[in-house]
Amino acid sequence: MAAVSDSTKNKKDELEELALKYKALADPKRLEILNKICLKSSACVCDLTEEMDLPQSKLSYHLKILLNAGLLDKEARGTWSFYSINQREMDRLISNQICNVITPSC
Repeated sequence: MAAVSDSTKNKKDELEELALKYKALADPKRLEILNKICLKSSACVCDLTEEMDLPQSKLSYHLKILLNAGLLDKEARGTWSFYSINQREMDRLISNQICNVITPSC
């Protein structure tokens, strides 16, 4: 079997990364989380738990998916982690029309 060229491997990696990002965006709860974080500029799990009516563990799970997809940035402040929108990545991935629905004030 012929060896896979570097460009083919890089393209495959790029496609897999893109699929990961769009899978993260395909969940309505995660879209709602992105919207809530955008409206607050940044938020920690404790800020979102009641507002989202989700247990902390479930919310953390969704935040981890969004973070791993590169859609959120994370900053440690003391013992808390605060999440904010990675606006550059959001602008790169989605159209202005969709972006305005998810992040209207950003």
